[in-house]
Amino acid sequence: MSMPNSEWFQTEIVLPAFPRGCHLITSHVLRELPHLRRCRMGLMHVFIQHTSASLTINENADPDVPIDMGMALDRLVPESWPYRHTCEGADDMPAHVKATLTGPSLSIPISSGRLMTGTWQGIYLCEHRNSGGRRHLIVTIQGQFEPATI
Repeated sequence: MSMPNSEWFQTEIVLPAFPRGCHLITSHVLRELPHLRRCRMGLMHVFIQHTSASLTINENADPDVPIDMGMALDRLVPESWPYRHTCEGADDMPAHVKATLTGPSLSIPISSGRLMTGTWQGIYLCEHRNSGGRRHLIVTIQGQFEPATI
């Protein structure tokens, strides 16, 4: 009986531009990780390389959830405050604050080739700018992998 290989894997995923708000991106991430199916047990770390967008895990079933999340973040961090950092537009400094509240990274356990998120959980991109553009994620997986088959 052969033991599974302990491996590290890292890749960059470039997301398309999304409008301001919270967007379910689980399928975008999984589409770029076909070898995830070989991971028997491990951990996936996802990091966003931006200071005006963030990542979170939340409910993936009701389409009202991302709308409500976006509204709540806008209410918590309004553009109308007298920010000093305004050279990149009225939505920039509030985007930095929202990104700090929600965070730049996620760690998700993997088992039997699947993310071990709960039944109603999905990965969200929180786009805090009106026109943030394409966003870059760095995904690192460390785990016990089945040998690749040819």
